[in-house]
Amino acid sequence: MKMPTLPLLLCALVLLNGVAESHGWRVHCPSGWNLLYGRCFKYVSTRVTWIQAERSCMFMGGNLASVRSYAEYRAIQGLIQRYSHWSGLTWIGGSDAVQERSWLWSDGTRMTYSNWCPGRNNYSRSFNCLRMNYTSRKCWDDHTCTDRHPFVCVLKRTWYHCRG
Repeated sequence: MKMPTLPLLLCALVLLNGVAESHGWRVHCPSGWNLLYGRCFKYVSTRVTWIQAERSCMFMGGNLASVRSYAEYRAIQGLIQRYSHWSGLTWIGGSDAVQERSWLWSDGTRMTYSNWCPGRNNYSRSFNCLRMNYTSRKCWDDHTCTDRHPFVCVLKRTWYHCRG
């Protein structure tokens, strides 16, 4: 059996230690995914319920998108605008179905950034799923999870391109 070359071994070591970006390695997204602020996102135009969207994202190795910052939010809006052919209302991964007004991301990360439309994060007990848009309102609202919208996924793992 042929032994891996030294550059490939070094690449593997850097990736395993989680320091790839600080050493100049390039983040890479699989075909059909878009690199936005170091994470891989995908817009899916199929109109489905929130849970169907989450399951679809999980099947692809991710979750419905979590949003970490205003800059990332604007980049996701741009992704939606580029591919959307209607109003822009799109599912992302926020939900308060477990406990009313306690919003969580479906990927398990904390909700440290939000962009709620005025008065919308506690609008109704029956509105437990988060959608966003790129239209003039440019904000989030909670909505009934059985509505059908396109959605944005984010991959769970980061892909790196190793030179060697």
